[in-house]
Amino acid sequence: QGSPQARSFQLDYEGNCFRKDGVPFRYISGSIHYPRVPRPAWRDRLLKMYMSGLNAVQVYIPWNYHEPLPGVYDFAGDRDVEAFLDLTAELGLLVILRPGPYICAEWEMGGLPSWLLWKPDIVLRSSDPAYLAAVDSWLHVLLPKIKPRLYQHGGNIISVQVENEYGSYYACDYGYLRHLLGTFRALLGTEVLLFTTDSTEELRCGTLQGLYATVDFGPGSNVTEAFGAQRLVEPKGPLVNSEYYTGWLDYWGEAHARTSSARVAKGLEDMLQLGANVNMQVLPSHLWTGADFKNQYKPVTTSYDYDAPLSEAGDPTEKLFAIRRVISKFQPLPVGPMPPPTPKYAYGKVALQKYANLLDVLDVLCPSGPIQSQFPLTFEAIKQAHGFVLYHTQLPQDVLDPATLEAPPHSVCDRGYVMLQQEYQGTLERDGRTTLHVTGRAGDALDVLLENMGRISFGANTSDFKGLLGNLSLNCSPLSNWLIYPLDIDTAIHQGWPHTALPKASSRGRAGPAFYTGTFETPGIAWDTFVKFPGWSKGQLWINGFNLGRYWPHRGPQQTLFVPGSVLLTGHTNNITVLELEGAPPTPFLLFLDQPLFNMTLGSSSAATE
Repeated sequence: QGSPQARSFQLDYEGNCFRKDGVPFRYISGSIHYPRVPRPAWRDRLLKMYMSGLNAVQVYIPWNYHEPLPGVYDFAGDRDVEAFLDLTAELGLLVILRPGPYICAEWEMGGLPSWLLWKPDIVLRSSDPAYLAAVDSWLHVLLPKIKPRLYQHGGNIISVQVENEYGSYYACDYGYLRHLLGTFRALLGTEVLLFTTDSTEELRCGTLQGLYATVDFGPGSNVTEAFGAQRLVEPKGPLVNSEYYTGWLDYWGEAHARTSSARVAKGLEDMLQLGANVNMQVLPSHLWTGADFKNQYKPVTTSYDYDAPLSEAGDPTEKLFAIRRVISKFQPLPVGPMPPPTPKYAYGKVALQKYANLLDVLDVLCPSGPIQSQFPLTFEAIKQAHGFVLYHTQLPQDVLDPATLEAPPHSVCDRGYVMLQQEYQGTLERDGRTTLHVTGRAGDALDVLLENMGRISFGANTSDFKGLLGNLSLNCSPLSNWLIYPLDIDTAIHQGWPHTALPKASSRGRAGPAFYTGTFETPGIAWDTFVKFPGWSKGQLWINGFNLGRYWPHRGPQQTLFVPGSVLLTGHTNNITVLELEGAPPTPFLLFLDQPLFNMTLGSSSAATE
């Protein structure tokens, strides 16, 4: 039995179960997004999952995280997926792999690279030859890294999911699923177990012969009914819930989502009693968040806390212990204590100073200079993936009476911050305000800073173009002669700007897009912390060059950003950079706390701590 040839992981259609090395096997698994956990914390999070009684983890691989530009691959540092997979094996966890190419996971564009949209008429997630060519070249890079780690080859990957919830996508292109099946088989071999996952209502377009069909549902569902939907497609074989939702995600401007521990535990117990295999959302995470489309654009908050069994800082919650108690009724728990919560520290109040208005530092943020165009171009047309693009033009004539500056409906993707002669005028929004009133002289500078708030990852068609998708008009006459600046703010800050730059003679005003800087020392410890933004409007935070995400306390519910201790320095100064987009408080400062704040949204008067 000890020889590698004896290793197998297969479906047993007679026994309605999996068989591992010929023996009936059931997995109880938890999802982990390695890109959303800082690499120094990988071991801690995996160990906590192992100590909860899980015998497997489900791992997503986001394509756009590893192929930022066509043919340019990044598997270094935090992106070293092979090192992550090796760590799961070292800790004795099996792996269920979700390499996509579409993964959803509330991730920017569902994991698809935005450069696919450089071809504007591309049909994503279909047999469109341009799309398939990109998918194939990616899978030919990724899957050879996976093959030696398959269970049959002595590794710990027991199964591989093809696509994700394809049944809920409008294209319903079986040719596409067949193409993926062929590519996966060619690159991974005939032995590996391949499967699909769909919601219980949307199996028809998501399943294909040769791929084992599994379902996903949450604690609110009737377990017997939900698995009944799987049985319609797979009358025999193991029952599998591939994504048991233990919480839900937050959208900006909506209440913090909660799911009770008791309901989660009850649903889990009901499934395990039926002999089912379950994968749960266990870990929350942040950054690279996408958006949903539910009759309107709904961007997901930076902190993908998801009310999860392990908190954003990796701390076991009551929900995790409830899940662990259920698991212990069905299989023995590992011996030993659950690793403790990570230590937190409230570094307190840190004063910030204004460094410069964004308009005064375009030479640093866009060293290649602007692109000239008669009309505005999208992010995709100028090959900008994330972040911000500045659109600059001039007023064509004197406007002495207030004139209407207007964007066509749904053409501001996703927010536009408008400045006239360097004075902030207000904000245009994707599903909100599309007009402002302005006055000025011929030749006055009109600047609109466009922000990408995350590409749609679920719902509707995923071709979510960014920037100004239509032209702005002034009293109904279109503006022309634009200078378009693709901004690379991340790179500048990552290289030490503005802390390494000479001080600028900054204008005093507080409104409109501007950079603020500050520094703080740690008292000899670099512990996790949470930062609050008292009186700030909306923007982005970097510490020591690391982008820690968006803050938007006025919309909520998220009030704090998580700062992993691994980004902080001891014995050195920690550099803070803030890009505030609308308006900073009169005395700008940040507050570092030892716990997160959620639950304060538009219209609510008090912040509740969790």
